Amino acid sequence: MRSSTLVAAVLVLSLSVSASAQEWTEYVGKEDRFTANFPGQPKVTQTTYMSQYGADLPARVYSAERGKSRYSLTVVDYSQIEKILTAKAQKCASRTEGCYGGTGFSGVGHWRLDFHGAIVYATWKFLQRDAKLNQLNWNTYYSVGGHQIDLANRDGSRTLAAVYMHNQKLYLLEGTTPKGEPDAGLFQDSLGFIDEQGRSIRYTSLYHHAFPAPPRGDPPGEIRTEAN
Repeated sequence: MRSSTLVAAVLVLSLSVSASAQEWTEYVGKEDRFTANFPGQPKVTQTTYMSQYGADLPARVYSAERGKSRYSLTVVDYSQIEKILTAKAQKCASRTEGCYGGTGFSGVGHWRLDFHGAIVYATWKFLQRDAKLNQLNWNTYYSVGGHQIDLANRDGSRTLAAVYMHNQKLYLLEGTTPKGEPDAGLFQDSLGFIDEQGRSIRYTSLYHHAFPAPPRGDPPGEIRTEAN
């Protein structure tokens, strides 16, 4: 009897540990200045992201799974976009606007167009998928503007995505859930921005990544520590 009781207790404990590992928790990515909810600790991988005008930019992907559902947040560093595309433009055979840029608003190598249009380009890439667009809308999250995307995939699953840009970083959230299961709306809406000290950022008016940041609103929140 004692042996059976012990086995049952171990089984219950194992199930409890397994369930707790799948609980949604707020992850703090201090290096990339964000907070987001994930089902457990996300895996972090290094990658590159090709921008609209061909710059290979460093990026990190934070990903997690829960059953057959998949969640990821890709953070792309645009801080070197001018340097990279200016250097690339030097290889143009002739300094025409189409290759070299540099006239009007484009910037050398079209770096200004690339930077200002980063949200639109990332959204366009989502729309190129073999999926039906249910909805595309503009959204603000704590006064930071961006796009939210709702896609119905051919296998019956559903993808909810969001694209924002803050402090020269592009944030791409994507949650895909199987048919018949709750959508990834809670993940899509979970993104928050923090400063170098880990404090939540709120603005008093609309923030746009290509213009000076407006004054902050609410008093600084609690300092979030690195989740790693």
